[in-house]
Amino acid sequence: MNYASTRNSSLKATSAHAIVKGLSDEGGLFVPESIPALTKEEIISFGDKKYSERAFDVFSKFLTDFTAEELKYCVESAYNTKNFDSENIAEITKLNGNRYVLELWHGPTCAFKDMALQILPYLLTTSAKKEVSGKQIAILVATSGDTGKAALEGFKDVDGTSICVFYPEDGVSPMQKRQMTTQEGKNVNVCAVKGNFDDCQNGVKAIFTNRDTEQKLLENNILLSSANSINWGRLAPQIVYYVSAYAQLVKDGEISFGEKVNIVVPTGNFGNILAAYYAKLMGIPVNKLICASNSNNVLTDFINTGVYDRNRKFYTTVSPSMDILISSNLERLLYHFTGENDKLINEWFSSLKETGRYEVNEEVKKKLSEVFFAGFCTDDETKAQIKKTFEEENYLLDTHTAVAVKVYEDYKAKTGDNTKTVIASTANPYKFGRAVFESVGGNAEGDEFDVIAKLEEKTGTKIPAPLAATRDKAVRFTGSVEKQDMTKAVLDFLKS
Repeated sequence: MNYASTRNSSLKATSAHAIVKGLSDEGGLFVPESIPALTKEEIISFGDKKYSERAFDVFSKFLTDFTAEELKYCVESAYNTKNFDSENIAEITKLNGNRYVLELWHGPTCAFKDMALQILPYLLTTSAKKEVSGKQIAILVATSGDTGKAALEGFKDVDGTSICVFYPEDGVSPMQKRQMTTQEGKNVNVCAVKGNFDDCQNGVKAIFTNRDTEQKLLENNILLSSANSINWGRLAPQIVYYVSAYAQLVKDGEISFGEKVNIVVPTGNFGNILAAYYAKLMGIPVNKLICASNSNNVLTDFINTGVYDRNRKFYTTVSPSMDILISSNLERLLYHFTGENDKLINEWFSSLKETGRYEVNEEVKKKLSEVFFAGFCTDDETKAQIKKTFEEENYLLDTHTAVAVKVYEDYKAKTGDNTKTVIASTANPYKFGRAVFESVGGNAEGDEFDVIAKLEEKTGTKIPAPLAATRDKAVRFTGSVEKQDMTKAVLDFLKS
């Protein structure tokens, strides 16, 4: 299995190369040359396997330059009860009305990013031994809240690596900020940026594509890589949990094999829902992929009109991990939808960079409407959905999963579709305790820990141990930079 760049389809790279590089030299994203198929027998067999074994089987089809021993080392090191509080790694909770919540937040940082970022350090260090043996790997991350902590936790004190995380100064929840700024580890750095997530993401991409910066680092034997979902090593593990969820539902007798399901994903950077699309291409029977956005509804408008336009008001919402106006992984989807036409991709994304907008052709618009449904909801609607679900079903949603549930309810009302539906739950509600507590009628005065203690008492749910533990940790990182100074911040950290 080789990988091409979305902006240079003639490029041929191994998966190890794609994982080490993160981003192609011309700014494109690595994509597999073809999508491997899963047979009916393979999918059914997953029902009797552990999560790590399911992951091994899926990775074996995409990471063909890894040996079986290397893959086994990676999956068993990541997916175990030392890292996750559930033997199943991802849990499925059944709600009323043919809805199944896929809980992706049982890892060490209580967010879905753990599903990929617990294994990425193993995939990356294994790849580095093949591609750039002897070099130090510097990981750069832009985060809207969850990726940063999950990446920091995954890479802390990993030999041969260092990691620098940038987050928007006023664009993450208090708990997300505390998780990052109290991070332990000798090889980690956290820096706030005076701007929004898109400023962080654009700054990181600019560092990756700056040849002078690259040369300075290479002179010091340092190679840049990414832990954002622009890195194929981040995206591939996300495919696994959709394949796994379908197999588990078949195993549990909730669906029969071949029965289609809808998949609803609260979406910002488009990586999580793109992974569901790849699972569909591999043979998982999917009826509709439902893309759920908050008030930053650039993806909703794009899927419904074919026009991507980031020239709009940016909202800071109660679902901050989705406060994004430039959805990087959309580039991969469009590469596939255009028949791997790198010329069109370069045209559209050059236009996005220069004018802030582009419009796809009629063929792509048709494919978008066939595969996806898109909707969005406001903060008030998000909070109302948390309240409704808790009162009616005694199930506590976080602010992102609530967006997914509300958009799904809108979809069902509009279409009358009763297909069984998997809803990706991306974070534990205690990561956004203030907004969740307010949603269920609480008075969210006091500091973050006072609030989540009251949330625990009111709802009868439990504060996750990793979040409770941050209360007594010292804050290590307090600095912030202007967006134009991100390169200097990286170079200064790597020199220290």
